[in-house]
Amino acid sequence: MKAELISIGDEILIGQIVNTNSVFLAKELNKIGIEIAQITSISDQKEHIIEALKDSEKRAQVVILTGGLGPTKDDITKHTLCEYLGDFLVKSQEILDHIEEIFSKYVDTPINDENRKQALLPSKAKILKNQHGTASGMWFENKRQVIISLPGVPFEMKSLVVDKVLPALQAHFTRPFILHKTLITYGLGESAIAERIVDWENTLPEDIKLAYLPNLGKVRLRLSGKGSDNSILNKRINFEIKKLIPFIKDIFIGFEEETSLEQQLQDNFIENKQTLSIAESCSGGEISARLTKLAGSSAYFKGGAVVYHTQSKFDILDIPKSLIQKYSVVSKEVSEKMAINVREKFDTTMGVSTTGNAGPTKGDSDAEVGTVWISIATKEEVFSKKFIFGKHRERVIQKTVNKVLELIYQHLS
Repeated sequence: MKAELISIGDEILIGQIVNTNSVFLAKELNKIGIEIAQITSISDQKEHIIEALKDSEKRAQVVILTGGLGPTKDDITKHTLCEYLGDFLVKSQEILDHIEEIFSKYVDTPINDENRKQALLPSKAKILKNQHGTASGMWFENKRQVIISLPGVPFEMKSLVVDKVLPALQAHFTRPFILHKTLITYGLGESAIAERIVDWENTLPEDIKLAYLPNLGKVRLRLSGKGSDNSILNKRINFEIKKLIPFIKDIFIGFEEETSLEQQLQDNFIENKQTLSIAESCSGGEISARLTKLAGSSAYFKGGAVVYHTQSKFDILDIPKSLIQKYSVVSKEVSEKMAINVREKFDTTMGVSTTGNAGPTKGDSDAEVGTVWISIATKEEVFSKKFIFGKHRERVIQKTVNKVLELIYQHLS
């Protein structure tokens, strides 16, 4: 059971927007047993859309197009679908009433004829009414293929997929079960993990696949399988995971499908009635942002300080100038003092700090580019560690964030 995703829009091809729609669709289709055969991005040109549709016939039973359904002249998807399928446009009074209601209730500018033309829809299409916008989705059955056209606006597309497209696909096709289980590890590279688990990997059944997904200080291990019985498939993959975990128990922190590391940290802090504050220099607030994306984080995260400039370390955290002059801003002594002082200022059970040289120049420190000190302070102790994360600025910052989360997790554990 294969699907092809076709994203329409020059804005994708020139890098003006990121194609998040395909990521969402791939995940949701996998959940109902439909594999992705290909993801294609094309321009807003009739010949490219038709060529992509013809090309898809040999690969996929389901084709989902996103984009090109707006009211302007560059939105040509439904006209092109009519040409490809030998169809014509007819007015849907229900959709026209819906569009006029949206404009009367939610849009300041008056409706015009271009907006009303969005109620002209292919006669062969099953219309998927868009509750959150004026561009309707469309479902076509052509030979052995289902072709689905959806608006490119992400929240409109997602609503249509969840409410209408997925239930319709489940009713229309008999599908296998596809199961992915992803283990999250921190602190060891993929080649080192591969060396550890080589004997286990060599005994994996041929129909259960292992993928390594490395990402700046963490590696995800994804096991995937396909079958007609979801219960049996689940048991088989769990059996392999049970054999795997003893090889990685010191770096394994949980399953991606169940909970993120940030969620586990939050649950642990709250359960144990502990609190956290963070002083960030080289990480520039990224750690605080990751933690506070979760609802309920205020129950344990009391605040942080982005003391990026050396002067702010004096003014906000009361770091003695003499300490920086003696040891440098990127040093164990300054890092530990930052963690101690931020914990005291916010009155938390744990204070965490980062100070480093992310590059591309050395700044106020002579430390090698990529050098980062991370410290954790509690009432009982102060722990610090030095890392060399390379010379790529973004890589240094993201590895710092991931390493801080890993170290907090290890400390709480």
